[in-house]
Amino acid sequence: MVKIPVNIGTNKAEIDLNENAVYRIRDGNIEKVDTPGEGFGKQIITWQNGKPSHYEITYTKK
Repeated sequence: MVKIPVNIGTNKAEIDLNENAVYRIRDGNIEKVDTPGEGFGKQIITWQNGKPSHYEITYTKK
């Protein structure tokens, strides 16, 4: 998981739109979700009490 820097004064963060990625924002913090390994994969994000609590990464290799 990669933490993205947030400008505290403006409460904004910059991300690279040329990169394929999934981001999770929780309590004002933005994190880049890990990508699946080789082959085909999926990312499952679990929510609890209206917030993303954790995520699961799986992949299948053919």
